[in-house]
Amino acid sequence: MTETREPQYQNCIELRDEIGLTPLGLMANQVWYDDPRRLTFVLARYKFAAKMLAGKQRVLEVGCADAFATRIVQQSVGEVIAIDFDPVFVEDVNNRMEERWRFTCMVHDMLSGPVPGERFNAAYSIDVLEHIMPEHEDTFIQNICNSLQPHGVAVIGSPSIQSQAYASPPSKAGHVNCKDGAEFKALMQKYFHNVFLFSMNDEVVHTGFHPMAHYLFVLGVGQR
Repeated sequence: MTETREPQYQNCIELRDEIGLTPLGLMANQVWYDDPRRLTFVLARYKFAAKMLAGKQRVLEVGCADAFATRIVQQSVGEVIAIDFDPVFVEDVNNRMEERWRFTCMVHDMLSGPVPGERFNAAYSIDVLEHIMPEHEDTFIQNICNSLQPHGVAVIGSPSIQSQAYASPPSKAGHVNCKDGAEFKALMQKYFHNVFLFSMNDEVVHTGFHPMAHYLFVLGVGQR
């Protein structure tokens, strides 16, 4: 069929015929297949980062994986440069890149050093810190800071240690460094004068009791 019964939806057919249907990406495809509800959590986390960083001109995403949700941040900032240490995911991102939502995506391991070149106004990293061994976390955060301009800000999100009792085996795989709220804030206070801690349950971000949060966000402002 080539025409919808309601004319306001005809643009769906037109877009399909013009650019095709958008693929999900390696990781989003797996999540959509195994646990569709989890995709809503991921999108909500990116929306929070987008709200916190709205208006920033040059933004770094650390650990983008398939970057399926990166365009949510793109809607609110001037430019996103995304990095991941896994070439498989970076190749997937660049193979699926759409002209309207084009951004730079490249291989870089944040444990090896800051991102070369011009420094960023802001950085965000969602679902990455928990994969960093505790003995390497300071290197990870320091290299993010060294990629920022002096007044840059950082948004870091990670599952809480309390959430792991309820996490599925695929979700827990590779989670070697989940923290509670106090530990997370203390880590970031080593690098920022001002650290704001948020709780998150499912798609809802709040300032409630951190030990009952399944996910945590920290916003770091004012580098030390």
